[in-house]
Amino acid sequence: MEKLAKILGVDVSLLEKLDLAMTERVGRRGVLDEVSAKNEQSIERVLRSLGLSMTSSPDVIRDALRETALKHEGELLKYLQTVPGATEFDKAANLARSIAKVGRGFFLKKSYGEDIIRKCNPEKLLAFLHYKTVDELLSKHDVTEIFSALRFIESEEWMHETFEKAYSGFTRHDFEERDIEIKVLGPEWHEVALKFVAKKHHNVSHLKEFGVIFLNPIKEDISGKFVRDFALLLHYFHEIDFYSKLFVKYAPSPDFADHLKALLRGDVKDVKILGAGEWLIVQQYLWKVNPADPRLFLPRVNPESMHWFRGERDLANLGKKEPSLGLEFWGDLDWVGSLFDHGADQVVSFDLEDNAMSEVSAAEGKTESFNYHQREAMWTRIFMEYVGGELEMEETLAQNFGKGIVKF
Repeated sequence: MEKLAKILGVDVSLLEKLDLAMTERVGRRGVLDEVSAKNEQSIERVLRSLGLSMTSSPDVIRDALRETALKHEGELLKYLQTVPGATEFDKAANLARSIAKVGRGFFLKKSYGEDIIRKCNPEKLLAFLHYKTVDELLSKHDVTEIFSALRFIESEEWMHETFEKAYSGFTRHDFEERDIEIKVLGPEWHEVALKFVAKKHHNVSHLKEFGVIFLNPIKEDISGKFVRDFALLLHYFHEIDFYSKLFVKYAPSPDFADHLKALLRGDVKDVKILGAGEWLIVQQYLWKVNPADPRLFLPRVNPESMHWFRGERDLANLGKKEPSLGLEFWGDLDWVGSLFDHGADQVVSFDLEDNAMSEVSAAEGKTESFNYHQREAMWTRIFMEYVGGELEMEETLAQNFGKGIVKF
């Protein structure tokens, strides 16, 4: 338990109290011991496959993991050439659509998106595209493409005002069932796509309420970026699928619009302490904003980790189907990581996304190594083991999402 506490960056007493409370409430004993043992077993298995051992230095292990991610990226790019599509981006979209196992969703009707555009009159977007009227804009572009572009052309004040005004009146009757879409933006959005990539450092975006994922066709020839962004693409399929289920859950509520806005904002309760048997639901990666955020030292479950787990499982399953890709290597490693006894104080993450991001960082001449996906995923894995499995975790999250805290 002490080692697990070090990996999670918390005091061991927090885990001891948590385990006592959860054992009493859910009746599952030895969860933390089992998670710790599985973590060690996974690390030993991976290190053996890399020709390393538990005595290898953290830097050597990180380098080997990054090199492996880079090797698998190369194999995935070669495989992509066999996928139908006019461009690499079309091929990536088609491949992601074929391997992400999600069903139809419950999304805002596109006609309401058109209404929002007409009422709010995006002057900067019209000027950018050299159009005189909103009708001309809507006659030439899909409304979801327009929504994707707005956040990088209109001001933040305009976006907040539009969001608050437009989304406050929606009911379940404004939503419909349809497939999740994935779009590759056309050349007219090139300048917007450049702004997106410059701000977000990746070329994938999404609109949960419309059930749409976008690929900004800006090719970045930097090692690690393709596999990083392709995994993100799969993650978005599962994120949109999960939020669609929440839209359905809250649809009968008279406060549906308030729930919808909270979900799209990614609200997280501002708390510093939790009671016994309580878990904070965190819809964001708080570490990216403030590594000292006090909520990072509380028991928590992060739905983002669930989406990553499923997206990276899709990649691993593709690897099982196409062994030459090697991608099965990353299966069920999203939560795995440890501190190695060489004086280093940073966790070595075995997660694909952390390692791909670290490879990108190194290729750009930086020295930053990432492990925040792994840490959140380990908390989420512990939560999953306490509640009894993946589907039970999703159901527990859905039932408590509006409260922001799961209380056992």
